[in-house]
Amino acid sequence: MNLKKNTAYSSRTADKFVVRLPDGMRDRIAEVAREQHRSMNSEIIARLESSLQQDGVLIQDNSLRIDSPELNHHERELLQRFRLLAQRQQNALLALIANDIQDES
Repeated sequence: MNLKKNTAYSSRTADKFVVRLPDGMRDRIAEVAREQHRSMNSEIIARLESSLQQDGVLIQDNSLRIDSPELNHHERELLQRFRLLAQRQQNALLALIANDIQDES
């Protein structure tokens, strides 16, 4: 999905792709999505993004790749673990870090 930065996301303009799921997978996705308080679509997107990030594919916000030479072993491990978190957990962690940085200044 290639959306320009100034273009708001819309389900009407988003790329659509039909996927055939093996028996039982739809129910499993629905269950996990409920547990994560997400729609099935959001759960599938989050898992695809996580998988692509683990493979070292550059993510949309142009942040560092796992295989970047700028990262040491510990930074790579931390980045990998961060990317395994649900989006809401990532957001909460980033908010805590931002608050901590503001408190220090």
